[in-house]
Amino acid sequence: MSVPDQDPGEGKNAPAGGADESPIGGPVLAGIERITAMDAVRTRIAMAISLGLLQPGERLPDQHEVALGLSVSAITARRALTSLAEDGIVVRRRGRHGGTFVADHPPAQALRALAVGPADFAAIHQLVDRRLMFECTVTHFAALTATGSQLAELEELTATMAASTTWAEYHQADEHFHRLVGTASGLDGPTEQYHRTLAELYAYFLPYPITELHVANADHVELVAALREKDVVTAVDISRRHVQVLHQTMFMGLIEAT
Repeated sequence: MSVPDQDPGEGKNAPAGGADESPIGGPVLAGIERITAMDAVRTRIAMAISLGLLQPGERLPDQHEVALGLSVSAITARRALTSLAEDGIVVRRRGRHGGTFVADHPPAQALRALAVGPADFAAIHQLVDRRLMFECTVTHFAALTATGSQLAELEELTATMAASTTWAEYHQADEHFHRLVGTASGLDGPTEQYHRTLAELYAYFLPYPITELHVANADHVELVAALREKDVVTAVDISRRHVQVLHQTMFMGLIEAT
């Protein structure tokens, strides 16, 4: 999977700047081939199916939720789901209990065609390391400067994630949570770079079973408690563990283990 080009109507939450500065509109790292945003969505869903993160017969969120969960426009989500249906990877059913479902037997050849290449593994590992550096920095200062209202909002977001029933719902709250931690640090320059790195890395995230995401939310709860206590050491350690595990739990680790 390569870095997606931006479709019209996307990037509303991207950092300010020119088109070349957009994490979706330009390469994450030099040498990574650009693909369309629609193909990036196709790849992310197909990879989740290949890895067993999405099971045969499992219903996907509606296209609006898919768009929000994968940070793309509704048009892009609709086109991607339509294309996956044409490939036989998902099936669409009408009626009261209709929707988009993972095919019972997705064509292996179609899934292989949407596999991630070695260049993407290296790019993602570097993004994880970059995020780790910024995450520890913003968390350190957030523990010192986070306001009461920011802490209250962070707690609300952990509750939203705990109550989420789909990966799409969870992802939206998760992104908001981490961006707010960055803002709470009060560091303008590093926070901007942190937010940009988050956007770049989130462009690779896959749909995960909600039960696994709920487990990850425990880190968020512990982090807010440490921030409330202004416990810099504990807060940074929680953030470090939360990000470092991405080297094993993001899809490149899963693929390399197979």
